[in-house]
Amino acid sequence: MERRDKVNYYLDLAEVVSQRSTCLRRHYGAVIVNNDEVISTGYVGAPRGRKNCTDIGRCIREELHIPRGERYELCRSVHAEANAIISASRERMIGASLYLAGVDGRTGEYIEHSSSCSMCKRMIINAGIRRVYIRDSKDAYRVVEVEDWIQNDESLEGKFGY
Repeated sequence: MERRDKVNYYLDLAEVVSQRSTCLRRHYGAVIVNNDEVISTGYVGAPRGRKNCTDIGRCIREELHIPRGERYELCRSVHAEANAIISASRERMIGASLYLAGVDGRTGEYIEHSSSCSMCKRMIINAGIRRVYIRDSKDAYRVVEVEDWIQNDESLEGKFGY
């Protein structure tokens, strides 16, 4: 058996973390790694103490037919990247990599063209994370240099993610 490459190993971990997601639409998992050590993990879910969408059996964004990438303020959940960042110290995140894997909550298929939303991008930038790996399939992924998000400020162009 061939040994799994390191990037897909961490993306596999992110995918396992995504299985804890409580969103009805999207299951995302994030893993922050620095110096080949897992610093923290995060998945999509309501803030501690609040009921999750899986608990109440409804998604307000879905009921209102809100397209992907829009009106996140209506969502009950905290995104996977945000939860991973909340769980780590900034000192340990400086220069780190974030691994992100997302699957459709209903079909289990990988989410095409996924990316961090604009709010999560701002948190990733401020956390000092250097690189983001985003899973496209079981073996394929994209690499994003966070410096590109800094230089190409989407908030000036009206582009959104997720």
